[in-house]
Amino acid sequence: MHLGALALAFVLLAAPLAAEAQRAAKVYRIGFLFPGGPALGAARLALVQQGLRDLGYVDGQNVVFEARWAEGNPERLAQYAAELARLKVDVIVTAAVPAARAAKDATSSIPIVMIDPGDPVAAGLVASIARPGSNATGLTSIAPELAGKHIELVREVLPHASTAMFLFNAANRDAGVALSQTRAVGDAVGLRVEAVPIEGLQGIETALEEVRKRRPPAVIIYADPLTFAHRERLAGFAGGLGIATFSAAGEFAHAGVLVTYGPNFPKMFRDAAIYIHKILKGTRPTDLPVERPTKFELIVNGRTAKALGLTIPASVLLRADRVIE
Repeated sequence: MHLGALALAFVLLAAPLAAEAQRAAKVYRIGFLFPGGPALGAARLALVQQGLRDLGYVDGQNVVFEARWAEGNPERLAQYAAELARLKVDVIVTAAVPAARAAKDATSSIPIVMIDPGDPVAAGLVASIARPGSNATGLTSIAPELAGKHIELVREVLPHASTAMFLFNAANRDAGVALSQTRAVGDAVGLRVEAVPIEGLQGIETALEEVRKRRPPAVIIYADPLTFAHRERLAGFAGGLGIATFSAAGEFAHAGVLVTYGPNFPKMFRDAAIYIHKILKGTRPTDLPVERPTKFELIVNGRTAKALGLTIPASVLLRADRVIE
């Protein structure tokens, strides 16, 4: 074959290969919007990155992250959400309800993967769990059975308790729903549930003083970004008063809470990578149902039990996924 013809054939063959290589070399930009500070935010982002690495996404090679920490400031959260929208990132990943709402307010076109957005239907973030009907989908920790399980655990561990406190972030609407559910279950079994709201960051010490005054046998701590950030303080304060503590997030048990029962929150952040991957490959958020937890972890802090002088019933220990010794 003539050299010119060979050169032309090479060019014709190389052109589609080069185009394919260019497409394969696309670097996706992922926004990460976190309502809290950089310490916890970076740890949560690392879980998302780990999940993406398992799917072939390497930070700095085929994906880059635009991370923003609002540090509890709602105005900053709205500002950062608008900033990520202006950057035209491929996906915005949000943690907790405030970040999901800020992202939804900032864009109706960029796909949003929500992690732990409370009840996304009640919050107006999606039309339904099965068919989100918008640019947002993701994974929620909401499970109506949690209220009943926490009351059940209080009664098992403290069979003679007649009251329990419910410590929660007053600004979190889902916490208010959980309080109502917990009270209803408590009333049914003869356990009075008293509300202790935390009115913002400055209200933590005021709420703890209320706990000190009332000294209930048990405190159920509603897990959300505010209480999560101060979980060691909350658990330590209650423990110092001889009060047994209960919560949903396993990380609270590692911070000193006596018993936790709920979804695996770190796994939720890793699993968000599956949603991100599907969206990057062309699936619309509205075609991805919001995932609700199907498996729950029961964790007992044996050290806390010993410090409180409590013997955890065998019925609880046998069901526990982990016992911290």
